[in-house]
Amino acid sequence: MIEVMNLSKIFRQKDGSPFYAVKNLSFSANSGEIVGLLGVNGAGKTTTMRMLSTVLKSSKGTAIIEGYDINKDSQKVRSKMGFLSGDTGLYGRLTPRETIRYFGKLYDVENSIIENRMKKLIDLLDMNEFMDKRISLLSTGMKQKVSIARSIIHDPPVMIFDEPTSGLDILTARNIVSFIHQCKEEGKCVIFSTHIMREAERIADKIVMIHKGELLAEGTWTEMKEATGKQDLDDIFVNYVDSVTKKEGEIHNEF
Repeated sequence: MIEVMNLSKIFRQKDGSPFYAVKNLSFSANSGEIVGLLGVNGAGKTTTMRMLSTVLKSSKGTAIIEGYDINKDSQKVRSKMGFLSGDTGLYGRLTPRETIRYFGKLYDVENSIIENRMKKLIDLLDMNEFMDKRISLLSTGMKQKVSIARSIIHDPPVMIFDEPTSGLDILTARNIVSFIHQCKEEGKCVIFSTHIMREAERIADKIVMIHKGELLAEGTWTEMKEATGKQDLDDIFVNYVDSVTKKEGEIHNEF
């Protein structure tokens, strides 16, 4: 479903020198699988997600999503994907109903299908009480539900969640996690990013750890526990970071 190959994003610093926000990142995600992209703040998670969603163009490398190249077939990639970030970016003067309909039409979904899917999403996300209120009057949790519905009205096979529970109350966050699991049950390919180790531990089938824009480790829980001898995700992550730091120190000492 998703094959990321040597994906890189380079920004230019004030002095003109290159800064790699993401560097030669490669990993895969399959249908019916939840892959957690895990790293501390500033590790390159959001930049990676934005490249996969075609919001940002990669500097080097690429990714294939549902058979389409993110650099060559961006419009087709977007038609196969639902992208949800912590920044809802909703237009305050519209209602949730108007917003969802608008995005359904953007994806060329027939009106009757939009209405049927919207009814199911309203029930699924418990949105009935605020569907016809202006978005500017809604709470953060309500807006996040609208953003979810907007992202999946075209029923995409791939879902990408960038820090989806950031800043949400515990009940809304639980709803988001439940929705992620439902996507998996429906056979969708799911990638979500987080810096919260416990969240990744609860949700993901496979973990992709990144550090300073580069791949740190990739594998299932069993594989990572066996490789490190650790049982806790916090300890596993620190173990991999320490290993990289040690190698960098050895290389530095050689010179």
